[in-house]
Parts: sequence; structure tokens; C-alpha cells
Amino acid sequence: MSFDFYSTPPRLPLGKWIEHGLDFVVEHAAPATRAFAGIVETGINLVENSLMMPPPPFTIALFALLAWLASRKPGLPLFALAGFLLIWSMGFWPATMATLAMVVMATLLSVIIGIPLGILAAISHPTERAIMPVLDLMQTMPSFVYLIPTIPLFGLGKVAAVFATLVFALPPAIRMTCLGIRQVPKELLECAEAFGATRWQRLCTLELPLAAPTILAGINQTVMLALSMVVVAAMIGAKGLGGEVWKAIQRLDVGLGFEAGIGIVIIAIFLDRILLKIGARAARNPR
Repeated sequence: MSFDFYSTPPRLPLGKWIEHGLDFVVEHAAPATRAFAGIVETGINLVENSLMMPPPPFTIALFALLAWLASRKPGLPLFALAGFLLIWSMGFWPATMATLAMVVMATLLSVIIGIPLGILAAISHPTERAIMPVLDLMQTMPSFVYLIPTIPLFGLGKVAAVFATLVFALPPAIRMTCLGIRQVPKELLECAEAFGATRWQRLCTLELPLAAPTILAGINQTVMLALSMVVVAAMIGAKGLGGEVWKAIQRLDVGLGFEAGIGIVIIAIFLDRILLKIGARAARNPR
């Protein structure tokens, strides 16, 4: 009896299993997903309306003031002033505020979920061994794949975009929180134990303050990943600057695509530099 090594083996129906699992979740978790969608949509609208309520010059001045408070140097405030004035002059102010609202919401959810999971992974080796392979999968899976389950769960729009962005941008917050706590010198931990500090006291008064620069670096990466999902999320109805880029792709409008892309770059540089300055200040003055 001969065996053909080049023959195709029996197909493993992995895709069907995943599809059935998603159908089960959609069928039985509809109330939970609707509640989550309502909370997230309310948060997005609140942030977006807060950014859109003042006139653009006032908001631009506020961004420049925030840049000054973070850097204490004129370079970043001048960049914020010039950059956001350019966005306003190109007619992308509402789209930019919508993009900022989605990024803020996705980052906030990533921090709320990621930092506690990172702390848990840092203090529990079994939890770390269970979480890290999942994070590897989340970081290596193509970002377009995350759009597929969001449509049956949350429909089209900003909520689905925030959920897809959350899954894509969450790993750095968990990893860097775990790394920062693990890097706290053991000598300091032993001193705290010698003075009778409890595990909770050590975490709140020693480990988290010393790990703050590393945690902020993780949040910075989360923000950048969230911004990188802006254009991808536009495919499922998210508007903002990503929607303008997607519109330019569909119309082959080079000018519109570059203008919207420049807007995304300005936001990315602005947020990145502010978080870097805050992280550097936390590293110089740990509490």
C-alpha cells in the first residue's frame, strides 16, 4: 500500500468552529453587547461634543497650552498651534475632532482594561503565562481581521471601530505595565517588606510610582496603534480623518488623501510628544 505524501490532508474546519462560536456569542450576548455599545457611544459623543462645542480658535489655543504645560518649551506649543490651524484651514476640523474622540475612547478603555491585567500578570506568573500568548496573537493578527467580528456584534459605525481598535491597541498597555512593575528593584521591595508594608501598600506607594514611566510608554504605544487603526476602521463606517482617507482611496483623489493623512500625522506627533514629555517628567520625579 503506497502513501502519497503530496496529497492534501483532511481539512480541519477551524474557520467553521470560529464562525459557530461567534454566532453563539452574538445570539446569547446581545444584551451585553448592546449595553457596552451604548456606553461607548455615549462616551464618544461626550468627548466629541466637548471638543466641538468651543470655537476652533479656542480649542487650538487650549491644545497649545496643554503642549506648553507638558514641555515647558516653545517648540511643541508652536507646532500644535501651526498644525491644528492647518487642519482647520483645510476644512478637516469636525473630522479631526471625531478622530480624537475615537482615539481617546479606545485609549481610555485600553488603560482601564490593560493596566489591571498588567498588574495581575506582574504579580502572578500563571496569569502571565496565560496572557502573553493571547497578546502575541492579538499583536500578530492582521488588523483587518478584527473588523470581521465587530459587524455582527456592534454593527457599523464608531462603536465597532472603537472595539476593533481596542483589541489591536490593548497589548502594549498590558505588556509595559507588567514590565514596569517587574523592573522595580528587589532591594526596594525588601525594604518595604522590612518596614511592614502590605502587598497593596507596596503596589500603590512603591511599584506603581516607579513603574509610571514604563506604563506611560505603553500608553503612548497604545495611542499610536489606535491612530494607525483610524483608516482601517473607516471601512466599517467610522468617520473622521480615516473616513476622508478611505473616501480619497475610493475616488483616487491624491490631494484629499494626502491632506487627511497630514492631519493624522499632526495628531500623532502632538499626542506622542506630550506623552513623551509627561513620561520623562515622571521618570525624573518618581514618587
